[in-house]
Amino acid sequence: MPSNHNGSLAGRLIRVVEHNAGPLTEGVVKKLLTSPRTPAYHHLPYNDLYDRAYDVFHDLGLWLWEKSESAVRQWYNETGEKRWAEGIPLDQVLWALVLTKDHLLSSLDMHGLADSAVELYQQQEFDRVIGHFFDRAVCYTAEGYAHRAAVRRPGANGVPSRTAVVRT
Repeated sequence: MPSNHNGSLAGRLIRVVEHNAGPLTEGVVKKLLTSPRTPAYHHLPYNDLYDRAYDVFHDLGLWLWEKSESAVRQWYNETGEKRWAEGIPLDQVLWALVLTKDHLLSSLDMHGLADSAVELYQQQEFDRVIGHFFDRAVCYTAEGYAHRAAVRRPGANGVPSRTAVVRT
């Protein structure tokens, strides 16, 4: 985490998340495996879901402050491609990200580290940063999903395949 965040409320919140990465991850995986919004996830291996979520929570500071945009894009493009290959519908993949973000923000709210109006504002700004991160995660996951689907299905990228052309 950059030194300018070490003593800030954002730095403290990140340390809380990273320190509690295990329980946070367990909570997210439980939601994914039981939510009516993610029924296709109910059949995925627990360890696979756990490992992906844990990597983000455990290194949240790196994801938010240090990882390049291309690293975030690559990680979530791979997530989208993997979920497409597993046959998970795109809406459920995106709901999984929303559930993850909501679980993280709810957990941070429960810790209530803001001691003043200024820190409350800082916490709201931090929530905005997390929201922005997950917005990009949603877009990059959908991008990877669509790319994998287009590669596997000729004509799926909006360009008709030769057999799909109708001559009049």
